[in-house]
Amino acid sequence: MGSAKKSSAARSARIEEMRRAEQARERRTRILVIAASVVVVAGLVAGTVVLVQSQSDDGGGSTASDGKNAGEFVTGKDGVRAWKGELGRNHVTKAVDYPVTPPVGGDHNPVWMNCNGDVYTDELNNANAVHSLEHGAVWVTYNASAGEADVEALAAKVKKTPYTLMSPVDGQKDPIMLSAWGHQRTVTGADDPDVDAFLAKFVQGEQTPEPGAACTNGLSK
Repeated sequence: MGSAKKSSAARSARIEEMRRAEQARERRTRILVIAASVVVVAGLVAGTVVLVQSQSDDGGGSTASDGKNAGEFVTGKDGVRAWKGELGRNHVTKAVDYPVTPPVGGDHNPVWMNCNGDVYTDELNNANAVHSLEHGAVWVTYNASAGEADVEALAAKVKKTPYTLMSPVDGQKDPIMLSAWGHQRTVTGADDPDVDAFLAKFVQGEQTPEPGAACTNGLSK
């Protein structure tokens, strides 16, 4: 029991530290936005040129390649599936053909979904959600087979946990799934102890390609 209390206290302290860091980043972002407004016109002109060149370079296709996502899941003793293979990290503005649903990494949109305990009731653009995973977020997803009580309980848990987001994904094979960059698992419900275990390990965990990157000031849909 003592060990469990220490673990809970440590996790609460880590979440509070991330929250303070996020607030500091938001203050810095506001300052940068004010400074950047001075050169926005010149940036728009340059961006137009780059966009035209980019569209020319990628052939103007509407669907991206697999983003170096070739590989497969290997399931560990703890039930967590780890992706064995290279995951692309390029920023792309076109759709990405991910090999698994929900995706656990790969090329993604330049703009992330807000993941500061954000709960979405509509399906998300995978390419934006993958960017959130790159920032160290855990993505809680469910399909139509998930129980209403479980969805509500998970939403309450997500809202209290920075660096998480939640949304429906009708195409996933199991009712409730948890995803982090390069990792994924299925859980039986909101009271499954594996939910807290996954959050404790993968929220801003060692798998994070960009630890400390923002989970706010992105898309809120």
